Amino acid sequence: MPIDVEKATSAPPVRTEAGWDERDVRLYHLALGAGVPETDPRELRYTYEGHERGLQVLPTFGVVAGGTGGVGFQVFDLPGVDIDLANVLHGGQEITVHRPLPTAARATAATRVTAVHDKGKAAVIVQESTLTGEDGEPLITQRNQIFVHGEGGFGGDRGPSERLPVPDREPDLVAEIPTLRQQALLYRLTGDWNPLHADPATARRAGHDRPVLHGLCTFGMAVKAVTDRLLDGDASAVAGCRTRFAGVFHPGETLRLRVWDTPDGYRLTATAADRGDAPVLTDARITAR
Repeated sequence: MPIDVEKATSAPPVRTEAGWDERDVRLYHLALGAGVPETDPRELRYTYEGHERGLQVLPTFGVVAGGTGGVGFQVFDLPGVDIDLANVLHGGQEITVHRPLPTAARATAATRVTAVHDKGKAAVIVQESTLTGEDGEPLITQRNQIFVHGEGGFGGDRGPSERLPVPDREPDLVAEIPTLRQQALLYRLTGDWNPLHADPATARRAGHDRPVLHGLCTFGMAVKAVTDRLLDGDASAVAGCRTRFAGVFHPGETLRLRVWDTPDGYRLTATAADRGDAPVLTDARITAR
């Protein structure tokens, strides 16, 4: 079996240096669609370093900090994880915010495998990565679920169910977020160079009629929308966020966000409005301080 569960879960963390500055932060926000309208003071908080309240950073920036293609995905360098990346899908993402991300920093990411679940036809690698500042204090901790097709059936634990059903009532907020046809090409500049998001031939081999938008881009758009509409545009108010990636989204489509205010945070779903509300993000929640 390419995944040796004992080796993978007992291996020491992979440590990766990460650094970023205000330019990286502004580029990330622009890749999410920030800056529209360009004169809106709240949008300028994401895109203009001279804003009177200062440039702010969405916590989801932490997943691309340093331009390494995704902080936390260094797990594939660990012993016991020998897999074909063509069989890999990013299944879910969770971020715990220990303190707001600075606009410029040097940091270290420590990534390890905490579990490997057996889903029958697939294995799920659960990885955890903590991004720590130069002062030795944690900035964010993220947990990713990586589905590896064809690697299940080894007799392991199926893992816990992490479904988050939405309330049985109308949402408190419905927002429609347009995207650019070139948005995946913009988001690639943050460091995720997977050709699935740019090359039509690669997309067709994966079963798509054209390149798809990064799941972490749609997730970042959702977190930004909730921040803007329900948290007074204050990115530092986000304490944590999570989602499951339920389906593809194409650049140029409209993302339809439905949000419910609940006692344990804002629960939400995101769908492709242009394709009959096809699921994009499910089991999602954003918590605030």
